[in-house]
Amino acid sequence: MPNERLRATLLEQGLTIATLAESIGVDQKTVERWITKDRTPYRRHRYAVASRLGVDEAFLWPDALTNEQVTAASGSELVTIYPHRSTVPRDAWGRLFATAKEEIGILVYAGLFLSEDSGIQRTLTEKASAGVRIRILLGDPDSPQVADRGTDEGVDDAMAAKIRNALVLYKSLRRLDGVEFRFHQTVLYNSIYRADDQLLVNTHVYGVTAALAPVWHLRRIAGGDLVNTYLESFERVWQSATPIPGD
Repeated sequence: MPNERLRATLLEQGLTIATLAESIGVDQKTVERWITKDRTPYRRHRYAVASRLGVDEAFLWPDALTNEQVTAASGSELVTIYPHRSTVPRDAWGRLFATAKEEIGILVYAGLFLSEDSGIQRTLTEKASAGVRIRILLGDPDSPQVADRGTDEGVDDAMAAKIRNALVLYKSLRRLDGVEFRFHQTVLYNSIYRADDQLLVNTHVYGVTAALAPVWHLRRIAGGDLVNTYLESFERVWQSATPIPGD
């Protein structure tokens, strides 16, 4: 059956088969066979197509890599592990967001430490002005999920109070074009901090505050699946989240 993912990606980006063929140095009929007959290209061509279209190779050809290759590539996406969020160097957060050229995403309950950091706020403001899309998901302070998290961490109503405090601190950022805030009502297994293809993932551990839980620094590479898993999770939460009243 045809490779509809490759066909659709070309259409979405306004590219023709001839344009793609010329840009990666293959015959137009070869690209046509990739689409109409679902032929799998050589790996060097898969890399070239994925790079030209700005998508993951595994999205266009899900069965092209063996489980062993996906596992090896995914392991290479792990840059480092911090035993606690509090041990992540303070400037690492700023450096992460400063690398973004297309998108910044933040999924937290409160993430108060970010909203309290004037340097982070300045970086986010500069990125928004440069056209970077910024999406920030905060826990709905009136939701049972936030209440349960406060109980689990032993801080009770303080969790909801942190979220409201963060909203106040983000007041200027919330007025900027290109910056979107939403409330979510999900059980948050991980806090996700994204800058394009790089992530800091703060795992959540029962009975432990987020500051004392581990953080994974991940960077997406071709063929890997770790980063994609967290990005897909972010998108699912975003789709179910609601705009913050007053925004």
